[in-house]
Amino acid sequence: MRFATRFPGRFLKRVLPRSLLGRSLLIILLPLVLVQVVALQIFYGNHLELISRRFAGAVAGEIGFTLDLLRRTPDPAERQWILDEARAEFEFAMRIHPGARLTTNKSRNIPGPMDDDLAEALREKIGLPFRMDWTSDPQSVLVEVQFWDGVLEVEAPRKRLYTSTIYLFVLWLVGSAILLFSIAALFMRNQVRAIRRLARAAEAFGMGRDVGPIKPEGAAEVRQAAAAFNRMQERIRRFLAQRTEMLAGVSHDLRTPLTRLRLALAMLPAGAALGQDIAEMTTDVEEMDRMIGGYLAFARGEGTEQAQPTDLAAMLEDIAASTRRAGAAITLITPPTLTLPLRPDAMRRAITNLIDNARRHARHVTVTLSTPSSRIAAIAVDDDGPGIPPERRESVFRPFESGAAGGTGLGLTIARDIARAHGGDISLDTSPQGGLRARISLPI
Repeated sequence: MRFATRFPGRFLKRVLPRSLLGRSLLIILLPLVLVQVVALQIFYGNHLELISRRFAGAVAGEIGFTLDLLRRTPDPAERQWILDEARAEFEFAMRIHPGARLTTNKSRNIPGPMDDDLAEALREKIGLPFRMDWTSDPQSVLVEVQFWDGVLEVEAPRKRLYTSTIYLFVLWLVGSAILLFSIAALFMRNQVRAIRRLARAAEAFGMGRDVGPIKPEGAAEVRQAAAAFNRMQERIRRFLAQRTEMLAGVSHDLRTPLTRLRLALAMLPAGAALGQDIAEMTTDVEEMDRMIGGYLAFARGEGTEQAQPTDLAAMLEDIAASTRRAGAAITLITPPTLTLPLRPDAMRRAITNLIDNARRHARHVTVTLSTPSSRIAAIAVDDDGPGIPPERRESVFRPFESGAAGGTGLGLTIARDIARAHGGDISLDTSPQGGLRARISLPI
């Protein structure tokens, strides 16, 4: 019973269009077609069916009247006069085949009510064996009637059996439906186009691209949404600008006393008793300066940089070269070129953070750039270190969650924020080299 309930819903989800334009047009088209079908059925049931029966009864009555006259007149000359009069008055072409017999009573009909109405009328009006042929001549219907001394062949014009207004009515139904549907499709496309533009602008803004204010257009609700989006963009930009200015001041205020401490340590006399202490305090000051830089970079979020076309393969080559100069063993596997809309400084920082984490725990690092699909670019950073247990792979992305002594716990957090700001993400998995694989996925 539960399967029977779910099946129609799943079937409708597969059949129904997924886009707003398709579903809106379907909402318009289905009632329109239903109204036209009902109108056609009512028109035919109340009008055409009655007319068809009357036309068939008239034709059958005229044939029966002619047969009655032929029965009363055995003279061939008078019979011919009757047939000529029937042609003139009834528009029937009639011929008598004396002594002939119908070989079969099977009629050659067409699908529809007209042949049924004519057959029923002939049975009522004539009461003799007959055969109808609707397919041989497109202009007339051939009726052969077996009477007492031969076969009467009648060619009845088709225009005597149905009215041509049915074609005009059907043409009017179809034409009006197409016209109304085309007008509705034009208006709906304009409405949906405004929604699509708003969706593209929101997606681009979420990926850090400055698209500027969009023009409100379409229905009142869509215009209201576009205006609200423009106000939201402006508020976010203003907030980022204010936060960047504030953080610049905080950075200056924090680093000023650190600079004084560094100068004071440098001016202390270098003696045997104080040398070790001075070196340790200098290391602490440098560590504090590095940690402050990491915290501020995390809080700033690289939000003011604008996206631009960037050769990701060339960027990886540059990062790998810098890493090799620092004494690390790194292997790079990239295509010749791959250009994406990126914020280059932010993406360089994210990739560098992943490589630095791998260098800290492994002897060898492999960086691979690939395109698993036409819409995704992937950067895999593999190492041969101890790796991270699966149950901890998500928690290491939390701020200040560090698995190494002396670390700030912000490297992976900053890297994931940057990747998600580009519309992608970072995931951790087991590396083929036995250590950890950090994989950045970016939309193309």
